[in-house]
Amino acid sequence: MVRIAFLSGGKDSLYAALQRWPIDYGVVLVYEFPRPSPHLVNLGKSVETLLLAGVSVVVERLPRGREREETIKLLRRLGASEIVAGDVYVEDHLRYMEGVAGEVGAKLYEPLWGMDTEELLYREMEAGIVSLVTGADERLSNWIGRLLSKDNAGELASEAKRLGLDPLGEQGEYHTLVVNSPVHARRLSYRVCERFGHESGYVLLRVC
Repeated sequence: MVRIAFLSGGKDSLYAALQRWPIDYGVVLVYEFPRPSPHLVNLGKSVETLLLAGVSVVVERLPRGREREETIKLLRRLGASEIVAGDVYVEDHLRYMEGVAGEVGAKLYEPLWGMDTEELLYREMEAGIVSLVTGADERLSNWIGRLLSKDNAGELASEAKRLGLDPLGEQGEYHTLVVNSPVHARRLSYRVCERFGHESGYVLLRVC
């Protein structure tokens, strides 16, 4: 049996993987986004934090227009029999993953699916995940560069709900980079290199 988890370096995908731990490979997919992805802006640190968590990491760049085809080829090459993903409520994402898993002939696990997003945020923090906010809607830009943990998760949830945003960031309202977790050998070290905005109204942080 080969268990593969789709990971980004962020809190939600790691927490999903922890529900099926251990995993054999963590797959980081590099897409071409119209807006810079905080995970890809910080790809080196995303890989580093997964290595600190004891994950064997596979990074694959997907050419535009062939994302699904190349993902299926990669999973077959790795011999995937189980696939773990961290979708919560975006139906299109779930259907896509179901289709990919079906073509690979692997069993799909979506352990976070259908959970209340605020409750899930608290569960992640109570599990000991500490993460750095590396990208956010400009309305949450005051969180850029802040560490998110059980000590301030309620503060973020309250602010997000007041603004009409998802407390978990499920639709990209904010993104994180895990700096510590129960499976980390040690805390991820980093320094802030750059903070910059995008014309879409998104603010990003580059760490080194």
